Amino acid sequence: MFSTSHIIDNIKKDEIIEYKKLCKLLKISKKIDKDKLNIALDALEKLEIIRKNDKNQYENIKDENHISAKIRCSSKGYCFAVRENSNEDIYIKENLLNYAWNGDKVLVRIIKEGIRRRSPEGVVDCVLERENKILLAKVEIVNDKIYAIPIDDRILAKIILPNKDKKYLYNFEKKNIVKVEIDIFPIAQEEGKGHVIKELKLSNGNDNDDAFVLSKNNIYLNERDEYLEIIEPEMKQRLDLTSENSFMFKSWKNNDSPLLPLFQININKDKTSNLWIHVNSIAERINFNNKNVIEYFNENYESIPLTSHWHNYLEKRLINNAEFKIGEKNKAISLCISLSKEKEIIDWSFHLTNVKCSAVIENKYLEALNKRKSKLTKKILQPYENYEEQIKFIINTAKEFRKNQLKKGKYEIPKEINKIKKLDEFYFHTPCEYSNDYFEPLNTLDPQTYISPILFEADSIWYKHSKNYNLKNISFFSDNLDYLNVNEIIKHSQLIGNNFELDEEGNITLESLFKHCKDEFKKRILNKYLINNLKTNKAIGSQSQELDNKYLFANSPWTLPTKDFVNLANQYNIYLMFNKAKRFKHINIFKKDSWEKVNSKIFNTSSLKISNALFDSSILEKYNTFKSKSNTYISNIISLKKIREAEKLIGEEFKGLIITVQSYGLFVELPELFIEGLVHVSTLNDDWYEYRSRQNLLIGRKSKNTFRVGDLIDIKIIKVDILKYQIDLELINQS
Repeated sequence: MFSTSHIIDNIKKDEIIEYKKLCKLLKISKKIDKDKLNIALDALEKLEIIRKNDKNQYENIKDENHISAKIRCSSKGYCFAVRENSNEDIYIKENLLNYAWNGDKVLVRIIKEGIRRRSPEGVVDCVLERENKILLAKVEIVNDKIYAIPIDDRILAKIILPNKDKKYLYNFEKKNIVKVEIDIFPIAQEEGKGHVIKELKLSNGNDNDDAFVLSKNNIYLNERDEYLEIIEPEMKQRLDLTSENSFMFKSWKNNDSPLLPLFQININKDKTSNLWIHVNSIAERINFNNKNVIEYFNENYESIPLTSHWHNYLEKRLINNAEFKIGEKNKAISLCISLSKEKEIIDWSFHLTNVKCSAVIENKYLEALNKRKSKLTKKILQPYENYEEQIKFIINTAKEFRKNQLKKGKYEIPKEINKIKKLDEFYFHTPCEYSNDYFEPLNTLDPQTYISPILFEADSIWYKHSKNYNLKNISFFSDNLDYLNVNEIIKHSQLIGNNFELDEEGNITLESLFKHCKDEFKKRILNKYLINNLKTNKAIGSQSQELDNKYLFANSPWTLPTKDFVNLANQYNIYLMFNKAKRFKHINIFKKDSWEKVNSKIFNTSSLKISNALFDSSILEKYNTFKSKSNTYISNIISLKKIREAEKLIGEEFKGLIITVQSYGLFVELPELFIEGLVHVSTLNDDWYEYRSRQNLLIGRKSKNTFRVGDLIDIKIIKVDILKYQIDLELINQS
């Protein structure tokens, strides 16, 4: 089904499109769908967003009055339109939302400019795309009518249900939440209508947890009608490296997890070396000439871990064909990085190769390599004894790469400890994860952390290579973490004492802060604070000198194509160079600095047709939206599983660490689960406590008892709320 956003995306600015062609692009053929399209086109004309001429052709008007934004609502009813260009948010009164809901993409018109500290005010003129086509809700009877009441209290609406859905009335004991499909969104005086498509009983263990959290984050992993057309790679001229040893470093345990690359090292007599990264060849196995290939990726941009398996965004047979298996020959797209004696990058080249996996390096091997004492460790190491020097060289290279990355301004922030076995797959490190502005430390318990420093360099190399050849790429740009206000961190969390030096401007860097924060509890608080306050990087599809000058790092991921669409799209352009690029006498366009000798474009315009479609801005926008949802899903499923465990501990007493102090209470971490609960201020009944924001503490008026960040207190669990991922705690031994 098309949306208003799809219509506008297909009516390009400065271009005229005929009605018939628009229907074709939107895949509309039925009369009922054409009637809906005509209604939408008429409305967009009246809003002066599009214009129709006397030949029944449409064009997109450059509209200065309307701003594209997403609606963000709070549970208290405050709503804002968040602009895509990071400008000031626009306040929207509830009666001016025009039935836009939280998360909807809209066109907003400013009706009152902002003054001083007040935000500008606006009105929603058009809902471009609905975020919530399916709602999680409780079924209740209101004024003799059956309604779905959204459990997300940021959605300010209720949906009428048919009488047959009365059987799903909410039962507190069963916690029977329902998934409701919206048939008609509310408009004017008409209420929205929908119907129940599934019931989720959350009181009966973990069976419906994945479905519940996915739905709550608007992720729907339905089977698709479209299938990719898979082809056998045609390129015959491949470098044969099957006689060389190549290794996979793997932490993920599920068989259907994303495919990981291989690593090979060749050490020269002069102590220089060649480090090879062999990546699963996915792009050359897909027939991108198929007209439905772009449609396949719609709302399907990333492989997501579930509790018992992975949901892959690519087809299983494609993944099976490209998987590197021990002892089996397979095709790869490879990068050879030439290293100096000091492991500095001095050259690189891209290749199409045939490779063979010699061994999979798991955590038990890395731990044994570090210990080397007991008979057990010798037994673990024995199968790898012929490869030991090569594996150690790859590990040491990863360590050197990471040292250099940290020297340039990156930081490491450790992940919290996982104590729930079911969550292991969620906690293993994901390579090529550039939406975060920090690294995870190298960890022998998690071999995938060792490949990230290498893949970071491989992905940054493709950014440089593609940029210099004026090829499109999708990149993540990251900054030095010192954009955070470190002084505010110190002020509000009392993380360190006074024994430190400020710079000339009266600031302290994050690096200095980490050095002065010796206490392990306070380090954990600092880590939590940083993770919660660090900005999230988005994938950007355009390059400019301004971006290059503004950021420290730029990466164009291509090394994990079965993990997400961005890696696949970038890999496609690497393959395109092998398949379609012009060849130049005595110039190898796959080598570093080769672009300095090339004075013409390496592609004909016709060769870039598919590339232009893959890198379209509308696809990139959808990817970023999906990526944000999937990150939130992972965070929420971890919280839910921890709350399931906390439910078993109701009434038990613990030592808890105060993580945050607010006017309404204390957020306290339970060390047994590494999850936070709330001690509400109303339960502190031994005194009247007031909140002092400057000192970031609660203090009793009579007793002068204080609660600060970093304090250890005795608490017990009194209640958990599965639906809100919430734990209520109570302070014990109040005196």
